[in-house]
Formats: sequence, C-alpha cells, structure tokens
Amino acid sequence: MTSATLIPRLRTDLAAAHFSVPGLTGLWGIEADAALHRNQRVPARRALAALAVKLGRNEPAATLARLFLLGDPVSRTELDAALPALGAAGALELGLVADDDSGMRPLVDLRPYSFIDAHGADSWWIVSDLGELALGHALGETHVLGIGGASLTLSGLMMPREVERVLDIGTGCGIQAMHASRHAEHVVATDISVRALELAALNAKLNEIDNIEFRFGSLFEPVAGERFDHIISNPPFVITPRAEGVPSYEYRDGGMVGDALVEAVVRGAVDHLTPGGVAQLLGNWEYYGDTDAFERLEHWLTPAAGESLLDAWIIEREVQSPGEYAETWIRDGGTRPGPDFDRLYDAWLNDFDARGVRRVGFGYLLLRLPHAKLAAPVLRRLERMPDALGHNPAGLGAHLAECLAAHDWQVHADDARLLRTQLTVASDVTEERHYWPGQQDPTLMTLHQGSGFGRSVPLDTALAGLVGACDGDLAVGAIIGALAQLLGADERALIAELLPKVRDLVVDGFLSLPEPA
Repeated sequence: MTSATLIPRLRTDLAAAHFSVPGLTGLWGIEADAALHRNQRVPARRALAALAVKLGRNEPAATLARLFLLGDPVSRTELDAALPALGAAGALELGLVADDDSGMRPLVDLRPYSFIDAHGADSWWIVSDLGELALGHALGETHVLGIGGASLTLSGLMMPREVERVLDIGTGCGIQAMHASRHAEHVVATDISVRALELAALNAKLNEIDNIEFRFGSLFEPVAGERFDHIISNPPFVITPRAEGVPSYEYRDGGMVGDALVEAVVRGAVDHLTPGGVAQLLGNWEYYGDTDAFERLEHWLTPAAGESLLDAWIIEREVQSPGEYAETWIRDGGTRPGPDFDRLYDAWLNDFDARGVRRVGFGYLLLRLPHAKLAAPVLRRLERMPDALGHNPAGLGAHLAECLAAHDWQVHADDARLLRTQLTVASDVTEERHYWPGQQDPTLMTLHQGSGFGRSVPLDTALAGLVGACDGDLAVGAIIGALAQLLGADERALIAELLPKVRDLVVDGFLSLPEPA
C-alpha cells in the first residue's frame, strides 16, 4: 500500500478522533496543558490515566496523545482502535511507529496545531522528530524540529500578501511553507536535510496542501537564477563553535562561522527578489568590541559597489551575553547540566573569546527590493524593541504590511498633500494622562498602541490636540490652523513642528490614512 493511500486514511482517523488542540486540552485540562509547554508530562499522564479509569476505556485521542505527544508506547490493539482506517500496520508502513517488546513505540512527534491568520482560523496536524521529552536524552544532529517559539514568531510576522511565488529557505518540518501556501500560488521550500524534506512533504499531503514544491540544497543554491515575490526563512542561524565534539544540529546550525549564514541570506536576497518583493527572516548578529552590531548590519546591506540596493527594517528583540547565549543553545539541544554541559560551555566561550565577540543580538529582518530597477531604497529602519516580538506575534504580518504601505505613502506625499489629508486615530490606540493632585492640566501624556508592536509615544499639548481631532472629518492642515489659534502659536512654526511627528504616527500605525476611493 502506498503513502498516497495511507495518508488520507491517517487524516480521516485523526479527524474522527477529534485529535485537535481544544480536544486534547479537554482531555487533560488547562494545568496539564501548561505543564506540557514547560516540558513536563506527568500531569498529562495522570489526567489521561484518571480519564481511562472513569470511562472504563481509552479514548482514541488519548491513545494518540500518549503515543505521539508523551512518547509512551501503546498496545497494538489500542492503536488499531485509535486509527481504525489506517491501523497499526499502516502506521508502521508510514514510519510513524515501531513494534518492539514495549509495544507500539513512537518514531515521530505528531500533534495538532491551531492558528489564526489573515485568512481566518484553521488547524493542521504536524509531524516532526521526537523531542527531548519523549526521547529522554539529547537530540540527534539530524533532528527535524517541530513548531517552536521561533516558528510561531516568524509565521505571525509573515506578511499575508497575495503573491505568485514564495521561497522558504530552510523549511524544516514545512510549517512556514504551509503558512505561505495560504497567500501564494506556488511555494518552493528548500532544506539541506533529506529527512526534513520528507517530513515537510508528509505534512503538506496530510493537510491537503498541494502548491508546495520541495527542493534539496543550501540557501539559494536550489533556486539559482530564480526570483520570488516573497522570501521567508527561519534559517539555521545559531552561532555554534566549529570545534571537535560540539554537536552541529541541522535544524539550527548552518555550518558557517559566527553570523556569516545570516549575512549570506541578506546579501543573497537582492538577486532573488522580484521588484517590490519582500524577504522576512529571523537571525542572530554579533557585537565585536565597541562596535555596534547595527553598523555590521548596514555593511551587509551595502554591496561591494557601495550603493545599497534594498529597503530594510530590522528589529533587535534581545541581546545576550556570551554566557547566556551558550546556556540557551546548549540546553536547546537537550544537554543537561553536568560534565558534557560544562565542556560545551567552555567550547562556546572559547569561540567567542577567540573572535572578540562580546554580545549576540537576536531579532527580525524585513528586506525589500524597490519597485523600479534603478530606484534608490527609501526605507532604512534599524531599531531596538526588547521583547517586542515575544508577547503575541500573531497578526503582526498584517501590521507590517500596513506600516510599509503607510511608509511608502508618506515618502511620496509632500507637506502640502499631508496637510490636505484627513486622518483617523487607529481603533487600538489609547491615550494615558497623569495629573498632579489638584491640577487641571496633565503633567504627562502618552499615546499607547494596543496591537502591532505595542508602541508608546509621549505627547505634548499640540500633538495631543492634533491626534484627538483626527476623526476623518478635518484635514491635518485645518486641525493645525485651529490649534495655532487656540494656543496662540505661529501656524507655520506649528506645522514645521508637528508634521514630522504626524508622519511617524502614520508609519507606526497610530494614525490611519483614508481608504482609497
């Protein structure tokens, strides 16, 4: 029997078992669910055992959860009951399980995944390699990672632009390519891991996604000479010592020294984007001595000819010391504190010391090829927003698209046009005021953004008055004219003071442009 026959049967069984995120939470409860996110499975095991006693039987979803999420073997009879169409024999043939003395033992992690994007709510089933929780030991170097924090961040940041072609570099289990398939006609997904490509293809078939093409190779090699409207990548950016005895995990280590792999993606994007095309990726960058890492990022964006060819918006979310960075990624590989941990820790610190690295930054890069072939880039924004991407990345992609569109509008709008424009305050924006006791005038005013990046902007009296009057009825110039009279200020001076601030508020999404006619 072929996978073309078996995979639909697996899909049917998973749906019939209600093997879903809410279904599993209903089986073991919110507390056990939270414990699993902390990599602790005992509460879930206890909850499923108690449920089996209460019902006098094992629910199909509970059997599948014990097997594929908790890593516990089940009997062949239990698996046949949980997967009646596929059966244990089909699960063996698909490589999902092995049959040994302990029973039917999992060979993969198979779990439900739910999300909300610009197209609405949906859910998939995702197959990846077993994690540390199920394995009980450190990960293998060819491990194919499932959906982690970085994956969720990038999928939330992905701009939902309707495009023809998307490239996913380093697809892993295929999750980014699958998300991209919802707004692209065709997706090309690449990886250096044959195992990753096999599991990614399985995930696409399992979830009936048929517009993804999988190719083997490193970075841009599999797409030489091709261009794409959208490039996405959660690349293997982790900075790993190139020393004997240090594991090199395919899912996170690109085989280059330091942050050279992220630099290679940045420099290669210009030759693979269509005019107006956007690249979005996560990455690390190193700080050397007293040099700011943003200076190095600027250098990456500037080719040998000395003229930058790409728009760039780069956000640094976090900066770690060499020790913090080493601890994070040694633990990520499943190595627990002990002699091996200490040996790897030494290797990491030796590497950073030898290359003069004093800190490591992590964040998000958005690059764009200008529409006109000879047009100069208009966007160069490098900013630091600690934890800006860590709270709730879902929906940020749409926010980014709106910010880019607003940026482009204001770049081409002179002051006269801006003064004629009727703006409205975005629906998620609130104003906070603080007063000294007994005083009528506020001592501090701040504008807060409830969604997007959750920015806050300090207000003075004039800017607060302008924002408060932006209801879509009055043009910016009319509002400033009224404010000048009310404040007894020179109108021209007030225009010169306020318009740059208004432009910033438009670009950051505090103020919305009128809908096109």
